Amino acid sequence: MTWELFNVIGTIAFALSGVIVAMEEDYDIMGVYILGLVTAFGGGAIRNLLIGLPVTALWEQGTLFTIAIVVMTLAFIFPIWINKWLKWGILFDAIGLAAFAIQGALFAQGMGLPLSAVIVAAMLTGTGGGIVRDVLAGRKPLVFSSDIYVLWAIFGGLVIGITEIQAMWQLLILLVAIVTLRMLSVQYRWQLPHKNVKASG
Repeated sequence: MTWELFNVIGTIAFALSGVIVAMEEDYDIMGVYILGLVTAFGGGAIRNLLIGLPVTALWEQGTLFTIAIVVMTLAFIFPIWINKWLKWGILFDAIGLAAFAIQGALFAQGMGLPLSAVIVAAMLTGTGGGIVRDVLAGRKPLVFSSDIYVLWAIFGGLVIGITEIQAMWQLLILLVAIVTLRMLSVQYRWQLPHKNVKASG
């Protein structure tokens, strides 16, 4: 139940995130659906591939596909919602990042995988869909932006891998913590170390 709850939260948040990006780029309805679906399910597909599960396991999530399509359809039919949500696009993305990072970590932990795999599963599940979304939209992926992004997914995986927390209230606190840290990193432009090396003429 816990795993499924975070799966639903992440799916809705990332589907809306994909819809917002698609509408910002003036995509048609097919573009809206494709961008929303790859954002919502891309991270899980990448994770499954790298931890040895068949990619076809993705198609067993019929209910989640239905939820995502309904959410995207409503958002497309009532664009006034999107106009109000545009400024919340980063928040939806942060919620999706947190929910899927936690879900991915729980998934790997449930398979009895080591800490390193739990962290990687959290990172890939939390960021994979957003990377695919941004690439398809011709944008610089948030993972590589100046504001800290992927570190918060790693943080979620590390907390679950070390503490092995399972209680719903503990996981919800972790979700709120990840979302808060992500939004703070945007607000205050927290950055990881980086260098800009340009070839001289």
